[in-house]
Amino acid sequence: MGEMVSWTVADAVDYKGFPADRSKTGGWVPAALSLGIEICERLSTMGIAVNLVTYLGGTMHLPSATSANIVTDFMGTSFLLCLLGGFLADSFLGRYRTIAIFATVQTVGTGLLAISTKQPQLRPPPCHATDITKCQHASGIQMGVLYISLYLIALGTGGLKSSVSGFGTDQFDEKDEKEKTQMAYFFSRFFFVISTGTLMAVTVLVYIQDEVGRSWGYGICSISMFTAILIFLSGTRRYRYKKCSGSPIVHICQVVVAARKKRKVELPSSTASLYEDYPEESRIQRTYQFRCLDKASVVTNTDYSEDGAFVSNPWTLCPVTRVEEVKMVIRLLPIWATTILFWSTYAQMITFSVEQAATMQRSIGNFQIPAGSLTVFFVAAILITLGAYDRLIIPLLKKRKGKPGFSNLQLIAIGLFLSAVGMASAAVVEVKRLAVAKANGTTGTTLPISVFYLIPQFFLVGSGEGFIYTGQLDFFITQSPKGMKTMSTGLFLTTLSLGFFFSSLLVSIVKAATGSNGKHGWVGENINKGRLDCFYGLLAALSFINFGFFLLCASWYKRKKAKQVPEMEIIVKGSSVEEKL
Repeated sequence: MGEMVSWTVADAVDYKGFPADRSKTGGWVPAALSLGIEICERLSTMGIAVNLVTYLGGTMHLPSATSANIVTDFMGTSFLLCLLGGFLADSFLGRYRTIAIFATVQTVGTGLLAISTKQPQLRPPPCHATDITKCQHASGIQMGVLYISLYLIALGTGGLKSSVSGFGTDQFDEKDEKEKTQMAYFFSRFFFVISTGTLMAVTVLVYIQDEVGRSWGYGICSISMFTAILIFLSGTRRYRYKKCSGSPIVHICQVVVAARKKRKVELPSSTASLYEDYPEESRIQRTYQFRCLDKASVVTNTDYSEDGAFVSNPWTLCPVTRVEEVKMVIRLLPIWATTILFWSTYAQMITFSVEQAATMQRSIGNFQIPAGSLTVFFVAAILITLGAYDRLIIPLLKKRKGKPGFSNLQLIAIGLFLSAVGMASAAVVEVKRLAVAKANGTTGTTLPISVFYLIPQFFLVGSGEGFIYTGQLDFFITQSPKGMKTMSTGLFLTTLSLGFFFSSLLVSIVKAATGSNGKHGWVGENINKGRLDCFYGLLAALSFINFGFFLLCASWYKRKKAKQVPEMEIIVKGSSVEEKL
């Protein structure tokens, strides 16, 4: 038996369902096979997102604001569907099947997008007019095919992002020191792969789309993902698999439903009267915030059968620890809410900022930089920021204050502040660009102003992402309940989703408010005729206000750590009515 424990991983099985053999399954090589899926996902999603707005305006002849909203809705849906992917992986499919299925969905989506950009009947006839209002817009059928392609890709992205990192970590046993070290190495490589995929997307892939053809660029994405799927499936015999443990979303719903059913029940004066069935070492001490949820742990006569036997129904009675886990998630919500706006500012970097770049001088000698490739400065800012933080700031703080870097809340605060400054910088640059446009005629295709004026806004918001992404991920994982890590990652990703959706909503509101009565408005058909500087200024103001709210929420937030419950009478599963009374 001792040999069995030594050679198997306790909570993992192999592809046949037997206990996973440590020497034949898991480790760095199987984990690395999933990285190909992630790099192709980044290549497809970002390669499409950063350059889609120019295709929608230049080829499909859609107005500027409409194009921006299509991009942000696409990105928002991609991250929102991470919740669906996580739910299916935790409750039914498992991470392996989820990755294989949704990677296939994304392959089909990118393939269909390549076809739609290749076939002339799936796009309106070319138009050389400088004012797109004079061009024929895409028809309903043409837009329908485009939407199907985009949202198949979004569905694939949602399923993949919720499972790839988790499946990679499943290949390591945290109880083994050697494998624990390998898992830390995997995390660092995982972020490097994300950055590499994004960098390839905004440089190589965007260049191919602009200079060779859209269908070639999207076709490369489809073929690359198909190849990555084959590589991923080749490791089937070597993977370790974790059994589905149920979705944390269901656990949260159980607490809410149980508390509502017992909303008229009086709370006992002593915690001893509340139900608990968790092992003593993993219990969470009861807190007195959100006391209405404590009613889910009150034992009543309805929790016993007619013969006095205890009936365990999680929809009517929940242990104290589970209720406290839900409370921990609720305490995260103020921080969660105040980080959403950052991703609305991020959305401008892949929409309106790309449209700005398309109107400016982008030539270096005989080479013209694709407008979408300006986001390379965004990616570079992330890599430079994280490198400087890791190599300079952390050692300095450790030497002077004995701290291993900034706390996760401090990182988020820095990111929010930098993004607010980035939006203010974008507004100032846009004032200058509009002045040049007015002096040279708003209908011109290229304005005599260098595209490198946009670098500060890309760099500031990019640096902000480097801080806020790291801080958010660390905050939601470390401050969430141990049994809800997948849920907390999904909660983090919903801030990205809602940030993109809020950007779409804000653009629509601003367009309606400023473009009525025949006016062009701040955002509209042509950014040279609009007041994008006012829109950026509005976002900057909202960002600084949001930063203030975040500081208030961060000062309110108090971390609650799991503590052992003091010795007291706890009603446990299996008690009879006589024991209770």
